[in-house]
Amino acid sequence: MFDAFGVLNIGETPIEGACLRIDALRAAGKRVFVLTNAASYCFEQVVAKFHRLGFDFRDEELVSSRSVCEKLLPLSESGFVWGVAAPSSFQPKELSVPAKPLLDDLRQYDDVDGFLILSSESWTLERQALLIESLSKNNRPVIVANPDIVAPREQDMSVEPGFYAHDLMDQLPNLPVTFHGKPFGSVYDEIEERLGASIPPHRIAMMGDSLHTDIWGARVRGWGSVLVTDHGFLRGQDSMSAIRKSGIYPDFMTPSI
Repeated sequence: MFDAFGVLNIGETPIEGACLRIDALRAAGKRVFVLTNAASYCFEQVVAKFHRLGFDFRDEELVSSRSVCEKLLPLSESGFVWGVAAPSSFQPKELSVPAKPLLDDLRQYDDVDGFLILSSESWTLERQALLIESLSKNNRPVIVANPDIVAPREQDMSVEPGFYAHDLMDQLPNLPVTFHGKPFGSVYDEIEERLGASIPPHRIAMMGDSLHTDIWGARVRGWGSVLVTDHGFLRGQDSMSAIRKSGIYPDFMTPSI
């Protein structure tokens, strides 16, 4: 299982040798999957991105937190509408449930029945304030399709939906929040379902750059874990110091895929 950002690619740039490594693993008889917390784009866009980066993953080998989130959206009564924090390119028809994008009018927040946080790409502190104001008046469910706090890019880190979700939880302690994505269980359920019962959890390895999502989630699940140190969260840092500080120890470490 490969994380994407910091393992296979950094932003829109593939990591050198990654495509060849995937080919070599397949040739050795291994099954490969991408397990990513990227939730800004629909599944078709995820497939297109990896092809654009030069990878030949099959559709069934790609598991995004958004696709799992959409699969597990609770069935709601007729007329239930989700308010969605999404990229500026988002179209409600991307989802199988009634949805409206959240912009800059408080009425948009007050008029929906629940909130779905897919992306922070076009989210702002002003929109966060509108969401908090609306939820403080009327407590409704919030579902988060990307629990990451930040994510590595070519030159810096981006603020991700998990940051805003935890801010909501800090300010509204009784808020019902559900997370999908590493290190939360639903994405691991999906992978194990696709693999079938013939492969025990300890024979699955998660390769990632984040101690608190990739490595922690794998260890809790009983999977093996491989920490990549040179391209993502730990780029330019003392990896062992970070491991000791967090108390999260991978089974293996490698500079790159």
